[in-house]
Amino acid sequence: QVQLVESGGGLVQAGGSLRLACEASGRTLSTYTMGWFRQGPGQEREFVAAISWRAIGTHYADSVKGRFTISRDNAKNSVYLQMNSLKAEDTAVYYCAADPAWPLKSSSAAYWGQGTQVTVSS
Repeated sequence: QVQLVESGGGLVQAGGSLRLACEASGRTLSTYTMGWFRQGPGQEREFVAAISWRAIGTHYADSVKGRFTISRDNAKNSVYLQMNSLKAEDTAVYYCAADPAWPLKSSSAAYWGQGTQVTVSS
């Protein structure tokens, strides 16, 4: 009955910014590691960013370091991804995920969102 719902995707020009949001319903996920994966056209799903349940630890893929920032608001049962300086290669479907342990792993994530499309034009 747990659902993760992403929002904030869309079309943006290279160099622009988007802010993705993921809100959980059904139960609190305040003690879960949460984060983001993405899957580009013709590519496998890849890790983007993660944040620990107390928001002390964060981890980013090398490809997005310095450009993306992950944050969470446990009172709102939500996690966010601020994406700046977007590149064409950032084009993908972005998926929110929750894992009961650190680190976040696609193989053990307990919950997944339906995905939101991010398209960066160049």
